[in-house]
Amino acid sequence: MSKSNASSGMGVAPNIRETFVELQMKKAFRYVIFKIEEKQKQVVVEKTGATTESYDDFLASLPENDCRYALYDFDFVTGENVQKSKIFFIAWSPSTSRIRAKMLYSTSKDRIKHELDGFHYEIQATDPTEVDIEVLRERAH
Repeated sequence: MSKSNASSGMGVAPNIRETFVELQMKKAFRYVIFKIEEKQKQVVVEKTGATTESYDDFLASLPENDCRYALYDFDFVTGENVQKSKIFFIAWSPSTSRIRAKMLYSTSKDRIKHELDGFHYEIQATDPTEVDIEVLRERAH
């Protein structure tokens, strides 16, 4: 049974927390993309990206004209030459998507963020420039 958000009525699929832990603790995925299934009235895992996939693979998985939520595990090396990793929560809401989709994703965002407790940074993006790899690099350092 999914828990629902009073404002949007959208629940969160039971496996979402588990998938997040697999990305966060086990490093099982490079990224996870979530979508709202309106008929099921819940947020579900749409796709997981293998650890071998690149940031370009991740960006290519985001629909051009529809909203999504995503997690991306960003690896980088600090100025002290230390390998680190930060998890980004990305609310993808392109300006070309339907108004209804934008509203649904906007009103359900807090609900999914609550389930994904433990990510480091949040990015709200309406076009590809706002999720450029350099944006992540700047935020992570």
